[in-house]
Amino acid sequence: MNQAPELIQALTQSGTLGDWTDSAWDLLIRQARRANLLGTLAHRLPSHTVVPVPARHHLDSARLLATRQHAAMRWEVECIARALAPTGVKLLLLKGAAYVMTGLPAAEGRLFGDVDIIVPKARLADVESALLMNGWSGGNPSAYDQRYYREWMHEIPPMQHLRRGSVIDVHHAILPETARIRADSSAMIDAAVPVPGHPGLFTFAPMDMVLHSATHLFHEGEFDNGLRDLFDLDSLLRHFARDPRFWTDLPLRARHLGLQRPLHHALRYAAQLLGTPVPPACLAATAADGPGPLTQWLLDACFNRAFRPLHASCDDGFSALARQLLYVRSHWLRMPLPMLLVHLTRKALVREPDPGPDDQDDPMALRPPHQDAVP
Repeated sequence: MNQAPELIQALTQSGTLGDWTDSAWDLLIRQARRANLLGTLAHRLPSHTVVPVPARHHLDSARLLATRQHAAMRWEVECIARALAPTGVKLLLLKGAAYVMTGLPAAEGRLFGDVDIIVPKARLADVESALLMNGWSGGNPSAYDQRYYREWMHEIPPMQHLRRGSVIDVHHAILPETARIRADSSAMIDAAVPVPGHPGLFTFAPMDMVLHSATHLFHEGEFDNGLRDLFDLDSLLRHFARDPRFWTDLPLRARHLGLQRPLHHALRYAAQLLGTPVPPACLAATAADGPGPLTQWLLDACFNRAFRPLHASCDDGFSALARQLLYVRSHWLRMPLPMLLVHLTRKALVREPDPGPDDQDDPMALRPPHQDAVP
């Protein structure tokens, strides 16, 4: 592999940006856009950095888009809270929505495509019904996809608001029911903490927020936003490490929830690729939960390629194979072998209908509210 991509150098400030040529800045902007990190780059660049005018236009635009999306996110969360209020189910936010509503550094400059929440499985029908009554629609997934989501997955099909076009993902667990790892999602829901200044809103507790982010990332099969999510982890770890007991308690909490392996991966690659200051004792404590040497070598070869922007400048001859192997691995982690073979065969042979405007990876998907918007 060649040196770290320009984007990682810029975001970790391991490169001297003042010495960069116009062509280097052009490549940096292209990599950041492909990684969905252009807003983060705009926020993190030191104020004294001399940026060429064309690049500055792109960064200013990304900064403005992030600001507008954060306002839209807050409005969307308010609309969801109103819709769910009659059910009595607490609104527990995940990922980007949680970062924004709690004001975490991970939200700074971050772009979004949807809102993720998690509810107890026993209340899933009540929540879905309330959302349907307030303008969200489940679209028209195929019969197979309906069964795939409702019998095997940890969430229902994404729901899109008929007027605003916003998308909500409703989870009842952090991993599919058929996953090889048996995570204690109920314990994480029970330990949720209120969002200061926002009555009725909750997020996972700090360590659980880290563990959920790690689990989501390292069970994903597609890495369009992989580097962005790794930077999320880096930001969460640096922020929560202000608690002197954080690094000691984090491996213990992971073991209690059954999430030792995702934590091992998260700490390993955050430290290696982004320079996250993980104490050696914590790395050693989680190393025992990692795979054997041969498997670890193969995972390193794959993840070191997957955690790069999907740009030609970051690829080598094995990048496509690495991403394909991680895609298969993600499904291997989600379901037993017979189910896996049937699922992958169907996905390879059956062309599903166009799902319509829903695009969870589109940073424009969550649009700012109009003045006449109603929940």
